[in-house]
Amino acid sequence: MWLFFTRRLRMWLILSVAVPLTTGLLRRIGVRLERRNGPSGVSRALLRAGDLGDRARSTLRGGRRAH
Repeated sequence: MWLFFTRRLRMWLILSVAVPLTTGLLRRIGVRLERRNGPSGVSRALLRAGDLGDRARSTLRGGRRAH
């Protein structure tokens, strides 16, 4: 069924559904790791990946990039 979607629709689905779900999941895993074991390189990387998705969505919505 995926083949029947146009390329533009597939890209829209990936950017509007898959990316937010994935970054939210990464953020939740990072928060749980920090609660359980304290801050570590892995938990900080997971939280950064979650923040990256938020920044990308805000840029796409016309917001300014936070520095």
